[in-house]
Amino acid sequence: MSRVSLEGQVAVVTGAARGVGELLARKLSARGAKVALVGLEPDELKQVSERLHTESGHWYADVTDYAAMARVAGEVKERFGKVDIVVANAGVAGGGPFLESDPDAWRRVIEVNLIGSAVTGRAFLPVLMESRGYLLQIASLAAITPAPMMTAYCASKSGVEAYAHALRAEVGYKGVKVGVGYLSWTDTDMVRGADQDEVMRELRQRLPWPSNKTYPLGPAVDRIVAGIERRSSHVYAQWWLRGMQGVRGYLPGIIGSVGRREMQRFEPRLAGVSTGLVGAGGSADERAREANSGRVGG
Repeated sequence: MSRVSLEGQVAVVTGAARGVGELLARKLSARGAKVALVGLEPDELKQVSERLHTESGHWYADVTDYAAMARVAGEVKERFGKVDIVVANAGVAGGGPFLESDPDAWRRVIEVNLIGSAVTGRAFLPVLMESRGYLLQIASLAAITPAPMMTAYCASKSGVEAYAHALRAEVGYKGVKVGVGYLSWTDTDMVRGADQDEVMRELRQRLPWPSNKTYPLGPAVDRIVAGIERRSSHVYAQWWLRGMQGVRGYLPGIIGSVGRREMQRFEPRLAGVSTGLVGAGGSADERAREANSGRVGG
C-alpha cells in the first residue's frame, strides 16, 4: 500500500504526555506533521510540545468528557485550519482478580479506554470528514486474546476494536479511513507500573513466547507511524501480532484451560495484588479526577 506524506498534515494524539503517545507525536513531527497533543498533564504536554520539530499545541482534556473534547476539536481546527489524522491513544490499565478489584478503578478503565475512544471519535469525525482523513484507534493484544487478572482492560480493548471496525464501515463512503492498532507488552510507564506487582509480573512471564516479552517502544511506534502513512486498516506494533488474527478463535478455550491452572497456582498470593490503576498515567488520571471532584464539590 502506498504511503501518504505527513508533510503539512495535522495530527491529533490523545494520551500524548508519555509513552506511545509522546513518542508518536515526536515521530510524526519529525516527518513534517503539525501535532495537537491532548491529555491530562498540562506541564508534561507542554514539555513534549516544546521538543517537537514542527508547529504544535497542547490541550488539557479528559477524553471521557464530550464537551471538553468537542471544544478541543474546534480549537485545533481553528488553530491549524484542518485535522487530517486522529490517534485515539489515551488509555489506563488495572489488574487483579475481578471480585477483589476496585469497582471505581475497574469502571474507569472501561470509561477511558472504550467510552473515551468513542467520545474522541464523535468529537473529531466531523473535521476528519472535511479532510477525508484517518482515525487510528489504539487497541491491544488484549483485544485478540483474553487474559485472567485483566478483565477490565481486555473488555475495553475488545470493545474499541469492535467499535473501530464498525465505524470503518459507517464512514468509509465519506472518505474517512479507520484503523486499529495492536500492541503487545511494550516498554511504557503502564507496563512498568503493572510489572511492579510481583504476581502480575510472574503471570506475564509464564505466557508462551513471544507474548511473554516486553518489546522496545521505538520500533513499535515506527510501525505505527508506517501504518498511519499507509492509512492502514490494521496496524501491528510487533511483527508477530498479525499472525494471531488467524488463530484468535482458538485462544479463549486455550487461555481458559491454561489460565485455570495458573490461577490455582497463584491463588495463595492473590490477596496482595494491587487492584487500582497502574503506572504514571493511572496516577495522573486519579489526580485529575480528584481535582475535578474538588471543584465540583466546592
